[in-house]
Amino acid sequence: MFSAFRKWRRRRAASRMQVPPKQWNRVEARLPFLAYLPPDERPRLRQMALEFLTEKEVHGAEGLVVTDDMLLSIALQACLPVLHIGLDAYVGWVGIVVYPGDFVIPRSIVDEDGVVHEYDDEVLGEAWEGGPVILSWSEDTGAIDGINVVIHEFAHKLDMGNGEVDGFPALPPDMSPEAWAAAFQPAYDDFCQRVDDGEDTALDPYGADHPSEFFAVMSEAFFETPGLLRHEYPDVYAQLSRYYRQEPATREGQPGSGE
Repeated sequence: MFSAFRKWRRRRAASRMQVPPKQWNRVEARLPFLAYLPPDERPRLRQMALEFLTEKEVHGAEGLVVTDDMLLSIALQACLPVLHIGLDAYVGWVGIVVYPGDFVIPRSIVDEDGVVHEYDDEVLGEAWEGGPVILSWSEDTGAIDGINVVIHEFAHKLDMGNGEVDGFPALPPDMSPEAWAAAFQPAYDDFCQRVDDGEDTALDPYGADHPSEFFAVMSEAFFETPGLLRHEYPDVYAQLSRYYRQEPATREGQPGSGE
C-alpha cells in the first residue's frame, strides 16, 4: 500500500514539472550512451528522472551552483540502471551532494600492528549507506569511455539494498544467486590478476579494488561501453543484462546510437 502511494505521489509531483523538449535534447546530447536505449524507452526514462527529482535533494558544495541541466543530467544517469527495476530501489535516503571536480575525504585505517594511519583520499564520488550520494561534476561528461561517476555510485546504492556492500545486490526472484556468483567471482579473480600483472586493462582497473567496486565498474561499462564488457566478460554482461533488464550492446554502433 505504501509503495503504491509513494508512486502516486511521485507521479503527481512530477506532473507539475515542465521541461521543454529542447532542454531534454541538450542534456541528453551530452550523454551519448542513452542512445543505446530503444527509442520507445526514452520517454519512460525522462518521466522517471522527473519523479526521481521530486524525492531527492541535490545540493552544490564549495560554491557550486547546481543548474537545471545538471539536475536533469544526474537524474537521467541515476535512473538508467533502475529503469526496469523501479525507483523504490533508491528509497531510504534523499541527499545528493555535488562537488566541482574531485574532492577530498579524510580517511583513517588501522594496520596489523594497531597503528592508526590518517590520510586524505581524493575521490570522484562516494555513496554512504543510509546517507547521501556524493558526486564530482565535470562539464566534460564524455572524457573517458566507460567511466561514469553517477552510474558507479548509484550501483553502490543498489548493492547496499540488501545489506553488506559486497558486489552482490538483491536479485529478482527469477535470477539465480549461484549463477551470479559463477559469473562474477571468476571474472573478478581474473581481473585482479590482470591488474596485479601490470596489464593496461580496457576496463577501469579500480574494479580490482574490491568486489563491490568490480560490480560498480562493470555496471559503468555495461551502460557506457557494453560491447567491450560483453567481449571481456560475457558471463558478467549476461548477468547484468538480466539484472538491469536491458540489452545495450545490441544497439551500440547502430545508426543513431551515438557511435
